Amino acid sequence: MSMNRVRPVRVLLVEDDEEDVVLIKKTLERDRLLIEFHHACDGVDAMSHLHDSNENPKSHLPDLILLDLNMPRMDGREVLRQCSEDPKLRSIPIVVFTSSDDERDVLESYNLKASSFVSKPVDLAQFRNVLREIGEYWFCIVRLPPVTGAAT
Repeated sequence: MSMNRVRPVRVLLVEDDEEDVVLIKKTLERDRLLIEFHHACDGVDAMSHLHDSNENPKSHLPDLILLDLNMPRMDGREVLRQCSEDPKLRSIPIVVFTSSDDERDVLESYNLKASSFVSKPVDLAQFRNVLREIGEYWFCIVRLPPVTGAAT
């Protein structure tokens, strides 16, 4: 994979499983993608980061949010809901990356304006392959919207 970007893609990784956090970061970094990760362990931390980035002129909103659904304190559905209701956050693409493959979760996520819904494979090799495909698509193929609401 190659990127023709002048700056790294800013990714807010919202994930409560530390092993998944490490695996996601290592897999995407191994593909030599220019990614600046910020990690939030649940929805409360994610929304705090997003509001801080939105209000602090030296901070930046993420270009993409990689979001787990099932987390303590505030789950991913509520993050989707709050982001879709906030004019400064609603244009940030959100990829739901979760262990759920329940059709109700898929439908609810898209109804809450998720950009994509990807179920985490249980098999490690498949997990890595899916992440590489996510990276290829979101960081190399599509054009992400310009960052709004913060300094660029």
